[in-house]
Amino acid sequence: QVQLVESGGGLVQAGGSLRLSCAASGRTFSRSVVGWFRQAPGKEREFVAVVSWNGIRTTYTDSVKGRFTISRDNAKNTAYLQMNSLKPEDTAVYYCALGRWGVSGSDYDYWGQGTQVTVSS
Repeated sequence: QVQLVESGGGLVQAGGSLRLSCAASGRTFSRSVVGWFRQAPGKEREFVAVVSWNGIRTTYTDSVKGRFTISRDNAKNTAYLQMNSLKPEDTAVYYCALGRWGVSGSDYDYWGQGTQVTVSS
């Protein structure tokens, strides 16, 4: 019913930038909150950012605040995560998700398969 596909990951040096995209199918995208999460090797999945249905309200985890920007284009059924000033500790698989406003994975109903981001020292 709803499918999400992340893209834009890759290998970058510390201080570099990447823009992740999340392309959605289905009719619920424009009515849903979009969240980004990440999971690093040996770590639990953690919340990164969330954007409201109209793109106006955003919230970020402290470790990425001022470096990452979440946005969405409802006409394209796509959400984005612009990542600047990347650090090695940002290395993780990044996932987008649709659901209700929240910072917990349980707040979201649909998930993509993830895209790998690797930041070298």
